[in-house]
Amino acid sequence: MQEGLIDEVLKSVKFRGIQNILALRGDPPRGKEEWIPSDPRFTHAIDLVRYIRSVPEYSSHFCIGVAAYPDGHTDSTADEDAELDVLKAKVDAGADFIVTQLFYDVDRFLIWVKKVRAKGITVPIIPGIMPIQTYGTFARLTKLCGTKVPPKLEDELAPLKHDDSLVKDYGVKYAIEMLHRISTESEGEIKGFHFCTLNLEKSVQRVLEGLHWTGATSEVHNKLIADIPEPLAERPQDTGLLITPTSASNEATSGLVSRTKATTEVGKGELNNAASWDDFPNGRFGDFKSPAFGNQDPWGGSGMMHSDIHPQWGLPRTVDDLTRMFLGYLRSEISTTPFSETPLCPESVTILPHLEKLTKRGWWTVGSQPGVDGLPSGDEIFGWGPKSGWVFQKAFVEFFCDGGDARAIEKLIDEEGKGWVHYFMANGKGEVRSNVPQDGRNAVTWGIFPASEILQSTIIERESFLTWKEEAFSIWTSWASFYRPDSPERKLLQQVADERWLVSIVHHDYKNTDALWTFLFDSKELGF
Repeated sequence: MQEGLIDEVLKSVKFRGIQNILALRGDPPRGKEEWIPSDPRFTHAIDLVRYIRSVPEYSSHFCIGVAAYPDGHTDSTADEDAELDVLKAKVDAGADFIVTQLFYDVDRFLIWVKKVRAKGITVPIIPGIMPIQTYGTFARLTKLCGTKVPPKLEDELAPLKHDDSLVKDYGVKYAIEMLHRISTESEGEIKGFHFCTLNLEKSVQRVLEGLHWTGATSEVHNKLIADIPEPLAERPQDTGLLITPTSASNEATSGLVSRTKATTEVGKGELNNAASWDDFPNGRFGDFKSPAFGNQDPWGGSGMMHSDIHPQWGLPRTVDDLTRMFLGYLRSEISTTPFSETPLCPESVTILPHLEKLTKRGWWTVGSQPGVDGLPSGDEIFGWGPKSGWVFQKAFVEFFCDGGDARAIEKLIDEEGKGWVHYFMANGKGEVRSNVPQDGRNAVTWGIFPASEILQSTIIERESFLTWKEEAFSIWTSWASFYRPDSPERKLLQQVADERWLVSIVHHDYKNTDALWTFLFDSKELGF
């Protein structure tokens, strides 16, 4: 935060009646060798805690939480005992409660709690629980957070990883087991939990219902409370729609404490009735109106998550250097790029020759998908969703290219696309071009499953593209900031951010899985 902004924020949240706050330092700024605070008063979370407690206006108003890491902090080189000393210092400075990073090893967590208490830390500990949503998200987050995964969890989850529904079901079951064990084995130390939802509610709802921690669903009787003293049974006109005040009170009271199987069965209760969010979220390719849109992880970004650059990326000083890096990624010679923290997925390998051809041209691909005309939902490469279903895909590709090629692509699609090809393209200066109607939405991945409506897991639309465009160009400028001013690397990367275009192309003929590539490579306009 900029200097003075913390005071402004604290005053604002107090004015709104907010009392519980979590004091975090946040990530260090990119491109710096060391932490350089924007406000010199605050370099660590403990500084914020001390400050709040030192100001009479805030001290008695706020209940302050701080973070803790049962599996260790990924950016810390200190041992566990030293990390606990840091936690103790934050509590001694005035923290009222602790919220932990997500974890999956209950045995390790329970041991950690005892170590925390042995340090003389007595404030409440609130465990961070994240039900497993998809195998890919689970693998990425545990790697990103340095989360220790019990062998039993890995062994049980691995056979399910190609069935999203089974993974989600297992995630609910495992979270229920975690919460039950922590509640019963923590010797009364744990009295509350923090759910990390990534803005996806259904799994958390199912966990709460499975533990019978949700309220009963109210039944609407629509009975008229009659202003009469005698029992309604004595009145011959009783139709069941009249009730005495005494009976009304008794029914209301019993309704608060009774719980039927229908309202507590997992996924069947009150909360689930109102659910309307994604079953199969897909980050930035999901519905932009969804609360889960863009969420790849708890911090929201798709690439360059940490304050360091990977040695595999080399020292890019020319456009050819960048082309070699992107080609190396496609050929599995390197495992990451600034735009992807994971190796090339098996799905993209099926169109590898096409991606290599584009990249050799200087069109650096950052997203792609082959066409699929109906494969079983259990397919190891393309499958997703419940079993006994069929999945479909339209081919699309996203890449960075220079302005001249962007204009040539636009001309080709406008003249020869014949409605089969849609595109979005934009540069870092804010220029945007597209042949997609203003409110047009392209569903490029969908599935048909038993007892279900057609599900769409991947959508490309203007709002999501523009959101991704901002992040994509910020990755270039962030990467550039790691190098010294006036260095060849910084000049090149900043030039790319200033001059290149991000292009996204979709071909709607999913029946012809080669349609997109034929359209691009057979064109005289583009000269492949």
